[in-house]
Amino acid sequence: MSSPQLSIVMPVYNEEVAITRVVQEWTEELDRLGIDYEFCLYDDGSRDGTAVALQSLATARVVVRSHSNRGHGPTILRGYDEARGEWVFQTDSDGELPASGFETLWRRRDLYDLVVGRRMGRRQSLGRLLLTIGSRTVIALAFGRGVVDVNSPYRLMRGSWLRDQVLPFIPPRTAVPNIAVCGIASRSAARVLEAGVPYLPRAMGRSSIDLRRAAQLAWRGLFETLRIMRAVRR
Repeated sequence: MSSPQLSIVMPVYNEEVAITRVVQEWTEELDRLGIDYEFCLYDDGSRDGTAVALQSLATARVVVRSHSNRGHGPTILRGYDEARGEWVFQTDSDGELPASGFETLWRRRDLYDLVVGRRMGRRQSLGRLLLTIGSRTVIALAFGRGVVDVNSPYRLMRGSWLRDQVLPFIPPRTAVPNIAVCGIASRSAARVLEAGVPYLPRAMGRSSIDLRRAAQLAWRGLFETLRIMRAVRR
């Protein structure tokens, strides 16, 4: 099979209420832009009716895959490893970062290896604020100054760069791989752009990140990123 122009990687966990609307919004936008794409939805062992909702969305371009619960990071990494596109885009399934912001990244991609959507107007819970601050600090200490919104789930990556220069350094069970992606980009000669994208408060469902979980991810992300940093330096 020929490779598509774009692979979208979207991890999904317990999003029965929101997922149909989110996927329809994205496919309409991608069709409007005339992009040849594969839309890869990964059900991370959801416990509600997400699996049924996803199967109803499957088409030739919308591919549904599932596995027992691994966590957000390992699910993203599976998607990155299986993505066939010239470009790989990752976003979450909660609808907080709308498809309408994608054109800004897509139109500016040619000169860059990594284009990160910096979330604008975002009001974070204490848990997510902790994760954001911790992630940014880790990258600054380990790799130097670089992307501000280091864990943004709205990023467009050149496929060849991701496969050849990033994924070999990131173990498949990494909990917060997008932090490592930004760290490697900061450390290397990667061409990086950070562009503002609108943030919308969650309209349906609820976040799976609470204060305790955010603290766990922040600590785990610190040690994972330090190990990856040593591998990159070698």
